[in-house]
Amino acid sequence: MDALIHQIAAGLATGGIYASVALALVMIHQATHLVNFAQGEMAMFSTYIAWALIHAGVPYWGAFVLTVGAAFVIGALIQRVILHPIRGGSLLSQVVVFVGLVFIFNSLAGWIFTYTIKSFPSPFPEAAPFGQRYISAHELGAIGVTLIVLLLLWAFFRFTTLGLAMRAAAQNPVSSRLVGIRVGSMLMLGWGLAASVGSVAGMMVAPIVYLDPNMMAGVLLYAFAAALIGGIDSPGGAVLGGFLVGVLENVLGAYVVGNELKLVVALVLIVGVLLVRPSGFFGRVQVSRV
Repeated sequence: MDALIHQIAAGLATGGIYASVALALVMIHQATHLVNFAQGEMAMFSTYIAWALIHAGVPYWGAFVLTVGAAFVIGALIQRVILHPIRGGSLLSQVVVFVGLVFIFNSLAGWIFTYTIKSFPSPFPEAAPFGQRYISAHELGAIGVTLIVLLLLWAFFRFTTLGLAMRAAAQNPVSSRLVGIRVGSMLMLGWGLAASVGSVAGMMVAPIVYLDPNMMAGVLLYAFAAALIGGIDSPGGAVLGGFLVGVLENVLGAYVVGNELKLVVALVLIVGVLLVRPSGFFGRVQVSRV
């Protein structure tokens, strides 16, 4: 029983990271109706920025804030410089750009920081909190940081004028333009926010999986499964899907399929959801008249 509780607790910690990346995927999909395949690589590159700042002598939380800001700028620039000029292009051309960004960020990270695996520090103490043995301080801290980020995003989109304008631009860009909302600027801000959320996930997962240019490949697959389970157009569903995938990954990996086949769990979830309920458990079914 103790081992099962530990697997569930650890699953919730990694699930929070998957939830962050899944939320970033949903934010981009709501704005562009496309999946950002480079979300994981963008998070990885931002984590390298944090690593460089920490090794330059910047305190961890100072590097954390600077990295979130740098990720915002990178995401906004990608939307404005790369994606905005091709917004009227074909679906295939935009997908190719996303795939190209994957290789660009991966190669840049390897070229600048090398492909040597690096350790990434955790801001939380090594000893397990509250005298328990089920969850480490970093795992508990990662859950807390993730929940704080998600709460701040919810409050931003729910109670601020800018957040409401961004939601309107994502849901109905034509009507938004008619009431004076600058849809292009809202899309740029949305990309920046999604990149910032992804950078938080990267910094939380790096102490667990170590830092290298390919560290987010598996995380992105789990996050994609989480977004599909919750609903690719449902931010709340993506968050719940992230925690669910994290728990299922740990429990099934430990007791059913083994750690070597844990990625299969994500693939089975993706295929199963697409076959049974393509819109996800919390997504909206969209019907188009043809």
